[in-house]
Amino acid sequence: MRPLAIALVAVLLAAGCSTPRRDKVTVACGAGERWCAMMVKRFSDATGVEADFVRLSSGEALERIRSARARQEFDVWHGGPADSYVAAKNQGLLEAYESEKSGEIREHWIDREHTWSGIYAGVLAFCNNTEELAERGMKPIRSWRELLDERLRGGVAIAHPATSGTAYTALWTQVELNGGDQDAALSYMRGLHPNVLRYNSSGSAAAVQAAKEEAAVGVVFSHDCVAAQEQGYPNLEVTFPQEGTGYELGGLAVLAGAHNPDSARTYVDWALSGASQRLGPLVQFYALPTNTEVPAHSKAADPATVKLVPYDVEVAGRAKQALVGRFAAEVAEPPA
Repeated sequence: MRPLAIALVAVLLAAGCSTPRRDKVTVACGAGERWCAMMVKRFSDATGVEADFVRLSSGEALERIRSARARQEFDVWHGGPADSYVAAKNQGLLEAYESEKSGEIREHWIDREHTWSGIYAGVLAFCNNTEELAERGMKPIRSWRELLDERLRGGVAIAHPATSGTAYTALWTQVELNGGDQDAALSYMRGLHPNVLRYNSSGSAAAVQAAKEEAAVGVVFSHDCVAAQEQGYPNLEVTFPQEGTGYELGGLAVLAGAHNPDSARTYVDWALSGASQRLGPLVQFYALPTNTEVPAHSKAADPATVKLVPYDVEVAGRAKQALVGRFAAEVAEPPA
């Protein structure tokens, strides 16, 4: 090789070595599209770390993370009920990380082994379209028993627990209401089946179906129904089951095998911070924050005024795979 060419190669190599590598993080995001987009953008603005996301329901996220175990495509899992994170933990899919912000998270809303952290909480509710219900001769639904009424044939919007954390919360709520009896819970879901419009892959879709009068009532987290109200659907009314209802603890975790583990930990630190948890209302996301320094928004569900079942995230997470399998075999197959 000529001396000039050798010198040119040396210069180019030196330039390449001196160029700083841009940090990056890829997020599997289990909340709404607008919330996910805002979170990764605000994270990048705050830290300078490049970030992108793929929006996935919790069941879809768990399956995709599990399938890619050897060659993980994501660095962080953000959003969606924590029972899926428990299932992932038991399969060795999460990397333990004790964030510097862990001490700011409410007691019992974080994994003791720090494989996942809670970042928000949402209460399961009924999203009633009052006009559609009136046409069926009904008032807003206020109990799980009322949801079985024959007048609601094809009028209930709900997702499938194989793909949706919202739907699994509804299923596990029935387990809790029946004293831990999974057979009784599945019996209730079989009774509900004729009233189901169709099983969605995403839990929040039920609020949209109720808003657009495709369904009379949706089984969703209350903040999803409130968001739909604010998007121009005044005929929606949020109610809570009088027998008791479940709730989600939205999760956050560094994934085992992350390509960018340092950036993933930086993301977790930021997502647990008060600054991050104040952002939800900007995109009509009114879940309860887990950071003790952030007050609940006035439009968030107040757990003090709602009858909650004793929802054990760890037990629900360990039971998930088998119970969802039974649902698919005994009630309905997952959406194609």
